[in-house]
Amino acid sequence: MTNVTKRFKDIVALDRVSLNIRNGEYVCILGPTGSGKTTLLRLIAGLVSPDSGKLMIDQRPVDTLAPEDRGVAYVPQQYALFPHLTVLENVAFSPLARGRRRAEAYETARKVLRMVRLAERETAFPNELSGGMQQRVALARGIASGASLLLLDEPLGALDARLRMELRIELRKMMKNLNLTVVHVTHDQEEAMTIADTIVVLKDGSIQQIGSSFHIYQDPASIFVANFVGGSNFLSGIVGKTEHATSIVELNEGIRIRVADRSYRRGEPVVVAIRREATTLTSHANANENSIPARVENISFLGSFIEYSVLLDNRETVRSKIPASLVAEGRLPFQIDDRVFVVMNPEDCRLFSSPPLGLSNELETI
Repeated sequence: MTNVTKRFKDIVALDRVSLNIRNGEYVCILGPTGSGKTTLLRLIAGLVSPDSGKLMIDQRPVDTLAPEDRGVAYVPQQYALFPHLTVLENVAFSPLARGRRRAEAYETARKVLRMVRLAERETAFPNELSGGMQQRVALARGIASGASLLLLDEPLGALDARLRMELRIELRKMMKNLNLTVVHVTHDQEEAMTIADTIVVLKDGSIQQIGSSFHIYQDPASIFVANFVGGSNFLSGIVGKTEHATSIVELNEGIRIRVADRSYRRGEPVVVAIRREATTLTSHANANENSIPARVENISFLGSFIEYSVLLDNRETVRSKIPASLVAEGRLPFQIDDRVFVVMNPEDCRLFSSPPLGLSNELETI
């Protein structure tokens, strides 16, 4: 698609979006609620029409083609299963609608149901299944259609956490084995990073960044991407001076930190961003000049990680994540109200231009 715009009255759902998807690629559209993810899928599927721009599939314009003539299968969040048909009949419906013989269509349906672990429920009706099972039936119906382009709208959203994690890998493997091109919408950044060849980050109908999981995580293009994908600490300051390959950033209350970035001029307002897992805590200041005094405010257990929330002496909050495996016999290295030093490696810090409306306003929109 090239410069595609879609409006709903006064709301711009997509704003001049350009996106090129290669055959066999698994693409995740990642963004918060209201960013335009589902609208993008519905445009590709032909369920809504663009107000401007060009949409092509396999190098042919499809703007005027009906949905059934586009060679795509759309799996919506609401499942859209036929309540009067069994699971097997629901899945066989797609190949039958595309002209496949009945025996062949049902053979395909049974094969796909085995892929999504529902072979034993082929005689059940949709109202006899859990939400997660219904979602897998909808996914199976899309795969059974034989379409080369599969559009998935939050396909794992109704599954419990354990099954969702298991099916991420299985879903990607299944799509690759079938050589399908997939556009997968999600608001779950961990899901996108696990499953995608390419991630497209959307915000307010505009593409913020396109790249691999590694690229987007390691080199975020904006404060929004740095916060939405992986989470970061953000500190406002002013560039005090630059020297060699680094800059000294002056924070509130006279705190200074060194950043391995000299792309901003002296006196420029900037935001320092550093990943939470790259932010470490120590009990003593060390030779690293980025050792900032702080006090532990809160401790959160996040399964494989423990997150500390600390208050710097300039009253700004910073979070530090440490692997739970590093906590010996459940003894936490720090407790609430402990005095600590926050250590930030200059190479782990990134600089962004200060947002026109301020950092707090920028983070509130995420």
